[in-house]
Amino acid sequence: MNFNNFFLKSFRILLLPFALVYGIIVMIRNWMYDKKYFHSAEFNFPIICVGNIAVGGTGKSPMVEYLLDLLHQQFSIATLSRGYKRKTKGYVLANHTTTALDIGDEPMQFHIKFPDVAVGVGEKRILAIPELLQDRPNLQCIILDDAFQHRAVNAGLNILLTEYSNLYSRDFFLPTGDLRDEWSSAKRSDIIIVTKCPADLSTVQKQKLIRRIHPLTTQKIYFTSIEYGIPYHINSSIQRKVTQEDEILLVCGIANPKPLKEFLLHHASTYYQKDYPDHHIFSIDDLNEIKEIFQDIDSEKNLYSQQKKMRYA
Repeated sequence: MNFNNFFLKSFRILLLPFALVYGIIVMIRNWMYDKKYFHSAEFNFPIICVGNIAVGGTGKSPMVEYLLDLLHQQFSIATLSRGYKRKTKGYVLANHTTTALDIGDEPMQFHIKFPDVAVGVGEKRILAIPELLQDRPNLQCIILDDAFQHRAVNAGLNILLTEYSNLYSRDFFLPTGDLRDEWSSAKRSDIIIVTKCPADLSTVQKQKLIRRIHPLTTQKIYFTSIEYGIPYHINSSIQRKVTQEDEILLVCGIANPKPLKEFLLHHASTYYQKDYPDHHIFSIDDLNEIKEIFQDIDSEKNLYSQQKKMRYA
């Protein structure tokens, strides 16, 4: 057992009293919404909500991109996100001068990949939606990114994501677990998607997961897996597959890099890792540090090659 993981799990168990308090607060809040003491706004407009009830990387951004790719050629689509770690406040609609500092890194990714899609951000979706509709009156659908727990807006279709290796049905409230909402909130979803599944997931394994989740008869469950694209050079955009001859410097600023690490473990000769916090805003100092690490790796590789040539000369 990894000592660091064991220590982290033990420490989180000690935080159980805080998790219980947090859980009670969440349940009271949901009860207030269920009893109509807090009101959820409904729009006479198609709105799709993509989210989860746990913190961490369950694959919300890839799911939003999948929906955009599926719908944007037939419909006028927009995405609306919080814009995590951006330097602006309130509602912002992306344009040709927008940067990640204006709207956040993930919305900027949507904006670059789908330039014909309206990409908006706003902390309060209930206020941002009318502004987005005013700016783009021809819209036919809005996709809310990471908004399942924001009950101020009642979406027409709710898609709930849960990770294969960390199902919400086997989790607990923060900070002991990863849940930011209660288990019963999953009943509000129309579709449940188990993400990051093994590519060879069998029918028997799927049925076992369905029993663990125990969905309502009205809910649909789907299973997805990660398929990585071919890497490209950051300057030339030339693509080349990762091979067993490659040494990789893995720079991560995402919530859950574990699947990516496992991919490199099976496809590359070796990899070196430099982790940053989720949604990290990279600085010049970070870039210099990354370049220094990469140059050290390259130097070691060159030295190894020279020694190998000398040995067999």
